[in-house]
Amino acid sequence: MRTGRPRQPLILTEEERERLESLAHRARSQPLLARRARVVLACAEGLENQVVARKLRASLGMVGKWRSRFLKGRLEGLFDEPRPGAPRKISDAEIEQVVIKTLESTPRGQTHWSTRGLAEAAGLSRMTISRIWRAFGLQPHRADTFKLSPDPLLIEKVRDIVGLYMNPPDHALVLCVDEKSQIVRRDKTGME
Repeated sequence: MRTGRPRQPLILTEEERERLESLAHRARSQPLLARRARVVLACAEGLENQVVARKLRASLGMVGKWRSRFLKGRLEGLFDEPRPGAPRKISDAEIEQVVIKTLESTPRGQTHWSTRGLAEAAGLSRMTISRIWRAFGLQPHRADTFKLSPDPLLIEKVRDIVGLYMNPPDHALVLCVDEKSQIVRRDKTGME
């Protein structure tokens, strides 16, 4: 015999069912959102909360929560509500400007922006720049392609080195030693 409050029936429209099926089984869905969609779909089959909890290996409280959230807000009820806290002090336009400046420009005489340099140029804090870069996955210090040195004597240096390879001095051995940038020399004494 059933005790407690009577359960409100959960009836889905065809559009809601399609959307929930998509959320529950699509590879790109967030895992939490997919699980909530599976809970609602199981509840829509007319199953008791206890049965749904056992079937999906979820707690009874979780099933009850998402059933009631769906009944109140339908599909929108399954998405996370805004978190409490202070409102943002930086606008979307300012964030956009930081991203554009990071991707499309470089500071004079340098190869990429630093958080301090861009913070000063944009009039924001260093931590704000760092948070924006992290949110958008920006890493201006990492190069995916070849970067040219800003050295004004680069052309002359390249000509000297290539000239050595193309026309080495008689009876001379020409060696090339390339320092690995990932490895920092711990002991700077010795051969320099």
